[in-house]
Amino acid sequence: MPTACGTLTVMYDGSCPLCQREIGLYQSLTPLQPVAWLDVSAADLPPATRQQLMARFHVQQSDGQLLSGAAAFVALWLNMPGWRWLGRLGRLPGVTPILEMLYRGFLPIRPTLQKWLKKHTAA
Repeated sequence: MPTACGTLTVMYDGSCPLCQREIGLYQSLTPLQPVAWLDVSAADLPPATRQQLMARFHVQQSDGQLLSGAAAFVALWLNMPGWRWLGRLGRLPGVTPILEMLYRGFLPIRPTLQKWLKKHTAA
């Protein structure tokens, strides 16, 4: 997936109400560099690619490097006003691996949170 020069591409699961809320928060901000928002649940992608991108949070940097998980969040946070402090913290030695462990711990409970959120937002 090509990225426009100077653009950060955020790939997220738009079918996830939890993800929609978080991405909506980021979209309400004025980023330091342009951001392209790609809802992979609705994008015209091969099924295997869609499945891979929906399993974890991904960001493609302007140089084409694809990041996932905690590293992707750190890259996004560094570009978002009000979140840069967290991105800077994430870049400190040893912090991104800790954030990745926390993210991997969150992934198994994500489907339960999605179901709960869908149930409570539909009512």
